[in-house]
Amino acid sequence: MSGRIAHIDDLERFPIEGQDGLTWRPVRRYFDIRAFGVNAYTAEEAGQRVVEEHREQDGHEELYVVVSGRATFMVDGEEHDAPAGTLVHCPPGTLRGAIAAEPKTTVLGIGAKPGEVFQPSGWEWTFAGNSLLTQGKEDEARAEFQAGLEAYPGAWQGHYNLACAEAKLGNSDAALEQLELAAEIDRAAVAKWALEDEDLDSLRGDPRFLAITGQSETDGTGS
Repeated sequence: MSGRIAHIDDLERFPIEGQDGLTWRPVRRYFDIRAFGVNAYTAEEAGQRVVEEHREQDGHEELYVVVSGRATFMVDGEEHDAPAGTLVHCPPGTLRGAIAAEPKTTVLGIGAKPGEVFQPSGWEWTFAGNSLLTQGKEDEARAEFQAGLEAYPGAWQGHYNLACAEAKLGNSDAALEQLELAAEIDRAAVAKWALEDEDLDSLRGDPRFLAITGQSETDGTGS
């Protein structure tokens, strides 16, 4: 297999749902990298979040590279100015996040768990599917969700995410079918998430939804 070269602007652009101006660039998918995770995020305007605030609790370590623009990183409560070219290393458990300090700031994130064979995360297909859904590209969105299901056939999350997508599109029967498939894998997890998930609001009065989530028709949330 020969190497490939690409400019970051050559990659697909997936606007992230609920975060206006933040775009995901799927680096790993573009090159089909299988040894580590790597993705880029671009904030169109200063003041927008470019790295979500979070900790990696499962042993992953990450390196962030400010590719363009300027970011303000918060690392374990300390603020750091990060112009283009800055490297930010975060061992497992480090609380991190970043805000764009200049328009069109792009940050590359690279990560993996030491000592384990890398597997792409299912969120890649979920991000892509939700982004395409908000753009009205229903067939392409379903293809992303299906690809996630094929990559992780034993995970309840794939069916659950597809159920959310179908519910938002008004396809109640398809949504409930996927929700039941998810519940067959892990009913407790599905019930926990479904009870508060706004994406599934259109299903709440359906007896099938009540059965999946363990409610009765007289429950306050199912009446």
